Amino acid sequence: MTDAMTWTQAVVLGAVQGLTEFLPVSSSGHLRIVSGVFFGDDAGASFTAVTQLGTEAAVLIFFLRDIIRIVGAWFVGLRDATRRGLDYRIGWYVILATIPIGVLGIVFKDQIRTGARNLWLIATMLIVFSVVIVAAERYGTRRRPLEELTLRDGLTMGVAQCLALIPGVSRSGATASAGLFLGLQREAAVRFSFLLAIPAVTASGLFSLPDAFAPSGSGLQASGPQLLVATVIAFVIGYASIAWLLKFVAKHSLNWFVAYRVIVGLVVLGLLAGGVVSAT
Repeated sequence: MTDAMTWTQAVVLGAVQGLTEFLPVSSSGHLRIVSGVFFGDDAGASFTAVTQLGTEAAVLIFFLRDIIRIVGAWFVGLRDATRRGLDYRIGWYVILATIPIGVLGIVFKDQIRTGARNLWLIATMLIVFSVVIVAAERYGTRRRPLEELTLRDGLTMGVAQCLALIPGVSRSGATASAGLFLGLQREAAVRFSFLLAIPAVTASGLFSLPDAFAPSGSGLQASGPQLLVATVIAFVIGYASIAWLLKFVAKHSLNWFVAYRVIVGLVVLGLLAGGVVSAT
């Protein structure tokens, strides 16, 4: 049974999406937690995917000059092998690194929309993946700038991005951690992480539009205007989050987010164990 989403829920969830999409805390996990704990139901994977279009629009605008330069260099490089520089290579890295999550996203579509949204799993992944982030910060040399990015780096980060299909992991956390393990500078890893997310998240959002407008099963059902408003809110807040995060990671460790992840995970596990909230 589907319940109509209220405007308060749409606004709050849109803000949550914008605040958490680019931080290594899992936006999909937070949308599921907030909707489950405070609203008593799941906003749904489709609502999550569609509102992510707002935050990806923020990425497109924030990195518009970089994107235009990379796309232009990619086309020029296809015609002229002597002009295949960093931007040409990054264009290929993003294309090739997107393939793994595209394939797995299609193959495991049903599991992503159902079992993967269990709050026991999400809370556990918030805690468990925090260990990965700490290890990446501890053992990553952080010596290599973006100019030294290789195909191996891109593909490794692309495979790591697949972990984001599990709510609670975090797309930026997974890809940035992979970059740190590879020796990339923190800002370089985060910047490529943003670029890498564009095709996958955009495709996921567009693919989920029909389901968002005509959801099946239980959960909250958003109207068209509510989806639009939530997406716009996610865009505005997301744009501000990008600028803040890039400045933050230039001087601070990702470990600042670890304590928050662990606390949220433990709180949700406690609520589940006490029967305060339902896992599904």
